[in-house]
Amino acid sequence: MKTLSLALAAALALPAARAATTTAADSTGRLEEVVVTAERRTVAAGDVAIGLSVVDTQTLADAGVTRINDLSSVTPSLEVEPAFGSGQPQFRLRGVGFIDYTSNNSSPVTANIDGVPLPFPIQTQGQLFDLSRVEVLRGPQGTLYGRNTTGGAINFISNAPTRTTEAGVTADVGSHGSLIGEGYVSGPVGGLTGRLAVATEQGGAWQTNRATGERLGDKDKLAARGQLRWDGADGASVALIVHGSRDRSDAYGLQLFSAFTPASAPGVVIPADTSPYATGWSLRPGFAQAVGIAANRKPGVDNDNAGATLTVVVPFATTTLTSISAYNHLVRRELGDWDATSYVESDIYFRSNARVASEELRLASNDTGSGGWLAGAYYSREQLDEQFYGDFAQRLGGAAETAYGQSARSFGLFGQSHWTVADHVSAVLGLRYEDERRDLDHLSTLFAVGDPPDFSAAALGVSTFNLSGGVLDRTQSHSDVSGKAALEYRPEAGRLYYASVSRGTKSGGFTAHNTLNAAAVDPFQPETLTAYEIGAKLDLNHTLRLDAAVFHYAYEDQQILSKVYDTTTASYIGRFVNAPRSRIDGGEVELTWRPWPSVEVNQYVGYKEGKYTATILSSDGTDFNGRALDFPKLSLGGGVAVTREIGGYQIRPEINYSYHDTYPQLFLLGPEFTVDSYLLANASVTLSPAHDGGAWKVALWAHNLFNRDYVLTKNFFLPGTNVAARGEPTTVGIRVSHTF
Repeated sequence: MKTLSLALAAALALPAARAATTTAADSTGRLEEVVVTAERRTVAAGDVAIGLSVVDTQTLADAGVTRINDLSSVTPSLEVEPAFGSGQPQFRLRGVGFIDYTSNNSSPVTANIDGVPLPFPIQTQGQLFDLSRVEVLRGPQGTLYGRNTTGGAINFISNAPTRTTEAGVTADVGSHGSLIGEGYVSGPVGGLTGRLAVATEQGGAWQTNRATGERLGDKDKLAARGQLRWDGADGASVALIVHGSRDRSDAYGLQLFSAFTPASAPGVVIPADTSPYATGWSLRPGFAQAVGIAANRKPGVDNDNAGATLTVVVPFATTTLTSISAYNHLVRRELGDWDATSYVESDIYFRSNARVASEELRLASNDTGSGGWLAGAYYSREQLDEQFYGDFAQRLGGAAETAYGQSARSFGLFGQSHWTVADHVSAVLGLRYEDERRDLDHLSTLFAVGDPPDFSAAALGVSTFNLSGGVLDRTQSHSDVSGKAALEYRPEAGRLYYASVSRGTKSGGFTAHNTLNAAAVDPFQPETLTAYEIGAKLDLNHTLRLDAAVFHYAYEDQQILSKVYDTTTASYIGRFVNAPRSRIDGGEVELTWRPWPSVEVNQYVGYKEGKYTATILSSDGTDFNGRALDFPKLSLGGGVAVTREIGGYQIRPEINYSYHDTYPQLFLLGPEFTVDSYLLANASVTLSPAHDGGAWKVALWAHNLFNRDYVLTKNFFLPGTNVAARGEPTTVGIRVSHTF
C-alpha cells in the first residue's frame, strides 16, 4: 500500500508534457486514444474518473483469453475462481467477491453484454468472440447502470455492423487437438446494416483418468451472434442483437492434493496426485438413471443459451433517449466428480433453468462540454429453477436431491450529473434508489438409498429424508438509497486527477445447498460498501501513459461463506452469513509505454489487503475480528511486443506474463487449503504483410511458456476428500486469420 501511494504521489508531481491525445498510433509512436463507453457516453478512457482497465482484442488473443475466467491474467485486482473447477464462476474485484457453487445468488461483480447485465454468474460462461473490447470497472457502479454492484462491472462490447461489406475468418490449432474457429460477415442488408459472427471451440483434452486412462477436457462449443441495425439521418437508431450457443464440453477434472482413503475401502490409500495430467471420476449407473443422463457420461456440461437485445436510441434537441430491452434464457446441465476418484463419494449433477427479462430506459443530456446529466430506470424479472443431485452412495449410503425455485423482481431509479464548478474543476453527483424482492420457493432436500435412488414423492418413507419434514418458502426484500460524489481536476488535456466517494449495495439471498439442516438455509442480508478513491490518469508525454488509484473500502454486513455441522450427514454444510464490519485498502497502477514506434510495453500492478473489524465467528467458534480477509493481495502482469518490417513482411514477437499471489482460505477451510502463488508467461510471433493493412496474419503461440505447475482453487465437498483444480501445462499452437 505504501509503494502504491508513493507511485501515485510521484505521478501527481510530474510536469505536464503534451497538449492533446491522438486518435491512432502513427510512425512517431504516439499512443492511441482508447475510446470507451464505461460512463454511458463515448469518451477517451483517460477522461473517465474511475478505476478502469480496457482490454483490446489483440491483448485477448496474445494472452489466450477465450472466456471470462481468463480475464484475471490481463487485469489488475481481478480473480475469477471456478467453484470446484465447475462452470460456476466466483468473481472477486479489489477483494470484493462472493463464493457459491449453486446458481441462485448474484455476484457483486456484474458482467454486462452490450449493455445488458447478467445477474446469474452461470450466464457468463459463454465463448468470447467478435469483441471490440472489454472494459473492467472497479468499485460500486450504481448511478449510471441499471444493476447495482459493490465490486464493479465487466463490460463486453461486441463489434458493430459496418457500412461497407467486410468478412473475416480465424483458425487456431493447438496442443491436444484443440481448435478454435471464428468467422464474421458484416455490411449493408437492404436499407440496414448487419453482422453475423460464429465461433466454435473443439478438442483439447489434456487430462487422463488415473484408473482407466480415458482422456478428459475436450471442448465442444458453438456460438453465434446476429445483428441488424437501422440508422436514421437525425441520429436515431434501432439495433437488434440475437445470440445463441450450445456447449457440450468436458469438465476440468479435479485432483487429490492429499492422500485419500475411501470410506467403502478402508484398506485402500490413493496417494496425492503429482502429475498435472491426472484426475479421476466415475458414475454409478443407478444414479445416472435416476437423474436422466447416460451411464457412460464423463464430467462436463450440456448447456444451451439464447437471448435477444433491442436497443433504441431517439435523439431530441437537447437530450437523447435510450431503451435497452433484453431477454436471456440459459439451460444448464452439468456433471462433476468432486471427489476426483472412481469411488462414489461426491458426484454432483446440476439441472438449472434461468430466465431473465429486463428493461433499461435512460434519458441523457447532449453533452455541451461544460456539464451534463443522465437519468434512468431499470426493471428486471428473474426466474431460476434448479435441481442438483449428489451421489454419496459409498460414503453416506445414498444420494441427495435438492430442488427449489427462485424468483426476483428488481426496480431501480438512477442518475448522475456533472458540471463545471471552477476553471478545470468539475463535480459529479449521482443517486440511486432501488427496491428488490426475492422469493425462494419449495426448497427441499431428499435423501434416498437404493440403486437406483428414487426421489419421487411416492418413495418418501424410512429410506428417504426430507428437510424439516417439508419444504421451505422464504421471502426477502429490501429498499436502499445509494450514490456517488466526486471532484475532477483537468489542468490540461491528457491530465485528470479525481477523488470520489461512492456507495453500493449487493442483494441478500438464500443458502440453497443440499442439506438436511434447516438452520443452514436461513437467509442472509444485503451488504453495503462505501468506497473512497483518489486517482490520476496522465499522458506524461506522447509515448507514456500512467493510470493510478488508491482506495479504501468500508464494508457493512459483508456476505461470506461459513459452515455449520450437519448431524445427519456427519459433515459440514456451507452457510452464508453477514460479517458486521470489515475493510479493504489497496490500489492499482497501469502503465502504457511506446519508447520507440516499434516497441509496445504494458504493465500493471494491483495490491489489496483487508481485515474484519468486528466480531465474526468461524465455524469452530474462533473470533476473526482483526484477522485478514481471505484473498490474494498482489497481482501484476504486463507484456512487451516489438514490430519489425523485414522484406515486405511485418513480424511481431510478443511476450506477456501474469503473477497471481498466494490465496489463503483460513476462515472457511484452514491453512492446508491455501493456494500457492504462481507466475505464468505466454509468447507469440505474428507474421503479416507490411503494406496491405494486415489482410492475413499467421501467429505461432505458446501458453504457460515455462510449464509452471499451478493450482486455481482448493476445496473439499465432504471432509477428507481434498481436491484442487490444476492449471493446464504448456500448450503451443498456430493461429491463422484473414480479412476480406
